[in-house]
Amino acid sequence: MVRSTDGATRLDGKTRIILAAEELFAAGGIEGVSLRQIAARSGQGNHHAVQYHFGTREALVQAIFDYRMLQMEPVRRRMLAAAKAAGEMKDARTLIEIIFIPQLFLVDADGNNHYAGFLSQYLQRSHGSRFGDFGSPLPPVLEETLRLLRERLDYLPENIAQRRLITACFMFLNILTSYSEGRLSNGTDEDFESALDDTIEQIVTATCSPYRAQPKRLHSPTSVHIPGLSEVIQSAALSVAASARGGPSKARRKRDPT
Repeated sequence: MVRSTDGATRLDGKTRIILAAEELFAAGGIEGVSLRQIAARSGQGNHHAVQYHFGTREALVQAIFDYRMLQMEPVRRRMLAAAKAAGEMKDARTLIEIIFIPQLFLVDADGNNHYAGFLSQYLQRSHGSRFGDFGSPLPPVLEETLRLLRERLDYLPENIAQRRLITACFMFLNILTSYSEGRLSNGTDEDFESALDDTIEQIVTATCSPYRAQPKRLHSPTSVHIPGLSEVIQSAALSVAASARGGPSKARRKRDPT
């Protein structure tokens, strides 16, 4: 960000690209938007502005994540200091709130939280097995909070703890997206604060529950046929071919008396 001559804050080119990409990725998917579209959305006259500032799509995706992580650091720092003063540094709910609650403040002037849509896709691309591994170094307050939470979850294997953390992220993103899109209050009497409190409690329970090394046997019906990938592809191909011919498939015509 830079200051204009009248003292107002305006966004520099790189930041405008980050915010435009976040919005477009949230709506169209990380792979569903061209770099030229992002440059145009950010008001760049140069169609190759993204490549100039970031080099690649992957570097831009990582820049969005890093930008938002740094933006949430001041809020997390205050929350962590309050937890330390209250002697709650080992309380799982307190640590989980420090990780997730700051995401509520990442809204634009119209109240939209595009970060929620972006992060849900970003997390699906993350394959780290180490707890707190999201693809790049984390800012210090978030890193410290995750370290404290990992100590609280010391009875869990590393990959299990990471899987639960990713699951917790999706649980929070669900409530965040519902709130941003106004779906939460439609036809219900539940306010956002109550839904948020319940979601945080769900996350704490799911994240901190004991680990069962020998899982219970799943009681699934053995008579149900689950088609394999080749069967699904073949069935889809037949449907497409039938549509192209403008009529039902032979198999359907045999069953259809009309």
